[in-house]
Amino acid sequence: MAAPTTPEGSQGKLVIKNIGLMLSGKMEAPIYEADCLIAVDGKIAEWGYAKDLDCEGADTVIDAHGVTLAPGLIDSHIHPVVGDYTPRQQQMHWIDSTLHGGVTTLISAGEVHMPGRPKDIVGLKAMAIAAQRWYENFRPSGMKVHAGAPVIEHGMVEEDFKEMADAGVKLLGEVGLGTVKDGKTAKQMVDWARKYGIQSTIHTGGPSIPGSGLIDADMVLETGTDVIGHINGGHSALPDDQIMCLCESCTAGLEIVHNGNERAALLTLNTARELKHMDRIILGTDGPAGSGVQPLGIMRMVAMLSALGNVPAEIAFCFANGNTSRQRELDTGILEVGKCADFVLMDQAQHAPGKNVLESVQLGNLPGVGMTIIDGRVTSGRSRNTPPAGRLPEVVSG
Repeated sequence: MAAPTTPEGSQGKLVIKNIGLMLSGKMEAPIYEADCLIAVDGKIAEWGYAKDLDCEGADTVIDAHGVTLAPGLIDSHIHPVVGDYTPRQQQMHWIDSTLHGGVTTLISAGEVHMPGRPKDIVGLKAMAIAAQRWYENFRPSGMKVHAGAPVIEHGMVEEDFKEMADAGVKLLGEVGLGTVKDGKTAKQMVDWARKYGIQSTIHTGGPSIPGSGLIDADMVLETGTDVIGHINGGHSALPDDQIMCLCESCTAGLEIVHNGNERAALLTLNTARELKHMDRIILGTDGPAGSGVQPLGIMRMVAMLSALGNVPAEIAFCFANGNTSRQRELDTGILEVGKCADFVLMDQAQHAPGKNVLESVQLGNLPGVGMTIIDGRVTSGRSRNTPPAGRLPEVVSG
């Protein structure tokens, strides 16, 4: 397998024609009436019907051949280490495989699987800054990896968070995976992080790895993180009444993960729907982990929540891109002018039941990914991991 490469800077005009269905990533308007999209220098410029747009002078033209275009999917909860390798499963190129599942952005919940991970204050700050830097400088197969998420430890002071923020760190690893396991201390550190623009996530449920512990609803609420990490457990979920309490008692993001409890995932979805808070639902895989890595994990969560949660597929896809974009304050994941031109082009899988791709997904089937685009550049073609798509997009010039 060829080594992943970092794409060159995005330049020029991209035109994608003959789009059969355009998903926006916005729950309030999940489907756009359009068959063409134009991006300039890696940013979305306009969309609509090709007859009404200026499609001339394109550096790259893609004929979608009637497939569906959606914002690239986002995995809100991963545990990377370095490059496209994870020592947790001794696996190479897991990020490239994830790209073939339609995911274009990954968000770290802590680089906890680094062998010999430093737990002293100087060491953990150094590793956080280094992890942020190496994924900023190296994008495996073009994937955007937001990393450098330190796990908080006893002894940290406000100046530590300022120092990390000044150096470019924007995330905290899962609260509870380090030595800080009481709500009062955790809240103080989360507040310091928030003061300096660092977003926080908390481990929720029973222990996942040696050294972690039970984080119950009371601690989650007391700590007040921005995201309730794997509310459906990673792996063991909290009791039903605590999950419902979390949905009802705060406004934090409700992160549902592949490596969690599926029944608890559906409970979270149903509770959020009753509260009219489905816009808080975001998706992650929580891999690499003991369960391995899941290149199709986000797509599988979309299909599962749509099928078993009775959610229209176009809404379920928003859990995997637009909702996460808004919760994580990203410049991708929604079709809006000025947002990054990061897309997945997909179609109903060959011989899959359903009248179209959306109905097929709501029946629980995965679509076939035909292409991914990041910053206006093609980063992968026909997926080697999804079932084969009925139709495939094609680069016709450029």
